Amino acid sequence: MYKHFLRPILFSFNPETAHNLTFCALRILRYIPFARTFVRFRYRKDAPELEKEVFGIKFRNPVGLAGGLDKNGEFYNDLANFGFGFVEIGSLTPEPQPGNPKPRLFRLIKDRAIINRMGINNKGVKHAVEQLKRYRPDVVIAGNISKNTSSINEDAAKDYESAFALLYDFVDIFVVNLSCPNVSGLSDLQDVSFLSDIMDKLINLRMYFDEYRPILLKVSPDISHQQLDEIIDYALMSGVDGIVAGNTTRTRDGLTVPQEKIDEIGNGGMSGAPLFGKSLSLVRYIHEKSKGKLPIIGVGGIMSGEQAMQMLDAGASLVEIYSGFIYEGPSLVKNINKYILDTVRSEKRNA
Repeated sequence: MYKHFLRPILFSFNPETAHNLTFCALRILRYIPFARTFVRFRYRKDAPELEKEVFGIKFRNPVGLAGGLDKNGEFYNDLANFGFGFVEIGSLTPEPQPGNPKPRLFRLIKDRAIINRMGINNKGVKHAVEQLKRYRPDVVIAGNISKNTSSINEDAAKDYESAFALLYDFVDIFVVNLSCPNVSGLSDLQDVSFLSDIMDKLINLRMYFDEYRPILLKVSPDISHQQLDEIIDYALMSGVDGIVAGNTTRTRDGLTVPQEKIDEIGNGGMSGAPLFGKSLSLVRYIHEKSKGKLPIIGVGGIMSGEQAMQMLDAGASLVEIYSGFIYEGPSLVKNINKYILDTVRSEKRNA
């Protein structure tokens, strides 16, 4: 129904309008009797074999929603009804910010890709905290934090500390975003000198809280192996709990649309199907380089259960989807979990 009916309707609007309409529909569903029960019945796939414990946290299944869709932490429970094992909210900054000028979100339908230069538009971390206090999460929540665009890199650590402290008691995991290509200078924070200053402060700050929250670092698929090696070495010795691999890419590799169309869109981070190979290689490299000691969340271009399984086989402990959810629809979550479950059961039978 999604591909043949709902998606054509949504894709008749510009991407940002379609996004807003979708979330309006999710809000309306809250007030329809038994709608939540029906959605869960239709899209969730539960089985003991799907459960995973990572970072000391039990996940209902290994498939999560990547950051960027529920930017303000307003729809995590609604989205969890579609079968996600965890939901990443944000990126969240200490102060609200409008993001970049519109248009800033573009579909490349033939390639099942999305280019965005949103600029981390969000209502600020305090708004998300109010949502989390008001609507108790019934799914594992990862809080993605970043600095405000107006803050210079030399002061970035203060922004991350502020967002971290405000959000700490209300999420289960932190994802520290230093790699978004749509905020000027942000990806420069992946340099280990900047990175260590920020992460060391967050790790030290964590000691003052009663509960332990895992801290993950989100890395770009565009960084060099030399820089990635430095990040991995730092993560292994510092207390960073894991890596989210990766983020959107500045490259336009794998696109089949005409170059003039790409030029017309301009700059921005690309996600979607063309990114899968690059993301898979990133996960495999981190896993091999760290000798499996760093848990990895694999994200980027996953459009099927087979691709999700390839990510897990490459060394990811968990996976996330975003563009696949837009192009393939909510049934993708169930299809991925079913594929993983069938694979696990088949391996047990053949063992």
